[in-house]
Amino acid sequence: MNENHYDLVVIGSGPAGQKGAIAAAKLGKRVAVIDRQEMIGGVSLHTGTIPSKTLREAVLYLSGFRQRSFYGKDYTLKENISISDLAFRIETVLERELAVVRAQLHRNGITTIYGTARFLDAHTIEVETIEGPVILNSDYVLIACGTRPAHSPTIPFDGKRIIDSDQLRQVEKIPREVIVVGAGVIGLEYASMLAALNIQVTIIDQRPTVLDFVDSEIIEALGYHMRQQGAIFRLGEKVVSVGIDEKKDRVEALMESGKKIHGEVLLYTVGRQANTDLLNLAAAGIAAEARGRISVNEHYQTSVPHIYAAGDVIGFPSLAASSMEQGRIAGTQMFGAVTRSTCEYLPYGIYTIPEISMIGKTEQELTAAKIPYEVGVAKYEELAKAQMLGDETGLLKILFDPPSLKVLGVHAMGERAAEIIHIGQAVMALGGTMEYFRDTVFNYPTLAEAYKVAALNGLNKL
Repeated sequence: MNENHYDLVVIGSGPAGQKGAIAAAKLGKRVAVIDRQEMIGGVSLHTGTIPSKTLREAVLYLSGFRQRSFYGKDYTLKENISISDLAFRIETVLERELAVVRAQLHRNGITTIYGTARFLDAHTIEVETIEGPVILNSDYVLIACGTRPAHSPTIPFDGKRIIDSDQLRQVEKIPREVIVVGAGVIGLEYASMLAALNIQVTIIDQRPTVLDFVDSEIIEALGYHMRQQGAIFRLGEKVVSVGIDEKKDRVEALMESGKKIHGEVLLYTVGRQANTDLLNLAAAGIAAEARGRISVNEHYQTSVPHIYAAGDVIGFPSLAASSMEQGRIAGTQMFGAVTRSTCEYLPYGIYTIPEISMIGKTEQELTAAKIPYEVGVAKYEELAKAQMLGDETGLLKILFDPPSLKVLGVHAMGERAAEIIHIGQAVMALGGTMEYFRDTVFNYPTLAEAYKVAALNGLNKL
């Protein structure tokens, strides 16, 4: 047997690559995963999901944010929070998760090759390792190489004062004023964390509204709570130039409207660029879109039948959770195994402060489609558990069809929103109705009982 021949070669070891490789290995296939040694676990582990969500938890803990409803808005667990305070928690979690990823790959008999991959042809991949080039041949390939922050040629990134989201942890000290350019998921997550640290945050986006795929009432509430923390939104404003004002020793962003906004640091979070530009896709017969994304069919198959792609590299929704499922489906589908997924009901978690989560249709989607619906709402201030946690601002809303009582969508904001959304997900996937929430006994006191409160609220409107 040719030791460099594999049934499947996976390029990238993030959530999509891991699950795709493991799915194929469990079918008895010979699998290799290629990634740089310092990036095992992918962007999700090193610069994306894990660091950013761990940073959020560190911010909430050290700032005492969750306790302020009890002890006053000026309460803080630790004065003069430093970058090292925040980084300590991140590094601890990262090391533990890295060990988990390596163990999973090893336990499933997957070969890990450290280096940078590029196609020589549709079945042949060259890996540039520290020992020199290694040539692999494979029946199937899964591209799961992830993304990196997109850079604009007009933004003079220096890694210190003008940075992208990957460089945030490299800032020497916590700044007092930050300009965030880009009000997408990443921009709002980081902006809300900074605001919780009592940093003056100005958020700029050329769009008049943000996160249009999220329920508009939830977004309005998020904006309100962030403004309460001192965040300033400059929506409908376009940045035309960025530079350092030497006299004031501050970053200056010039708007198309003529406004000038100053801060100690500018964080640029406008989009992501797929890493496919490193792969020599042309040799494999694959073309990528402008930002390097690859088009796939419903089975995650590219235009070349034996080459699949999954994860952020194929674009929206670009969630770690959805990437895992895409990789798993690709890793089984290519070998003819029967697999089933309920991706029709995909949950979203947006880890702003307050946290947001959703599944199913939004009010604006149902209105645009002329689908009648009713709404049941539970406010956290009605829940004993929320009072105990110090969250009086959260809410859960359920959208449902009045005649059949079938659940059409669930939207949550507040503590543990991304956890409790899965109750709604399960009911929707199993075709449940509002009667389930009305008739079920939920533990008391819990946040989960918000479903019963919301169901009673909605059914009372009929």
